[in-house]
Amino acid sequence: MQNGTPLLSSSLIRRAATIAGILLILVIALNIGVKWYGERILKAGHTTATDEVQITIGNDRLNLAKNTLRLPSGREGGEQERIDLYLTWPGLNGYEEENRAMFDDPAQATGLVYIQLSQSTMSQDMSGRFGPIYARLTEGDPVPLKHGLLLHRLRADSGYGKEVILTGRRESEGDYVVRCLLPQTPQKATGSDCQRDIHVGQDLSLFYRFSSGLLPQWQKLDTDVKHYVEQRLAKDGNP
Repeated sequence: MQNGTPLLSSSLIRRAATIAGILLILVIALNIGVKWYGERILKAGHTTATDEVQITIGNDRLNLAKNTLRLPSGREGGEQERIDLYLTWPGLNGYEEENRAMFDDPAQATGLVYIQLSQSTMSQDMSGRFGPIYARLTEGDPVPLKHGLLLHRLRADSGYGKEVILTGRRESEGDYVVRCLLPQTPQKATGSDCQRDIHVGQDLSLFYRFSSGLLPQWQKLDTDVKHYVEQRLAKDGNP
């Protein structure tokens, strides 16, 4: 090296600085991308948006918050053949940052109620079908359970597998009827052990699934779910 000659030329230094700058920008972009993608994974298709969309199913129109709708296609509103919702119990709230563990963790799904709304295809809901259909498929005497429920066992050839029918007497309405696949122990309950359908609106079938762990609250659950949907029906031609 001659005296006064720098070890690195100015052009080489500029090139190294440019490369370092590009690498820094890539690292920052990668961090932002990872964070964005991580948030998308955590939300897993959920949304915290609470603005409402109007959905038409047959002759019924509903105004529903986006964060209560399970599928992104439902959040577009308009005419739908069916719509799927999920709500917390007992608050009947949609997806929020504060409760996202209930939606993301299967172990906590027992605190959710899953609802499907579609146009009615049967003249009778589950309560109305007990006498003409389910009662003819049962065997043995009903078994009294807690909380005012009776357990009806279905015949092995009924086509319902290991499911059972539970009924409950109500003073002002017809008997409550629900179909359940009861777990061997309460700890093995899932978020959809039981299912029931009722009629609401002009021509809607409200089908909902819930954990058998919520059966002690069957009366309030049934009333509140029905009321929730009825409150969101458009009335008198108004939105």
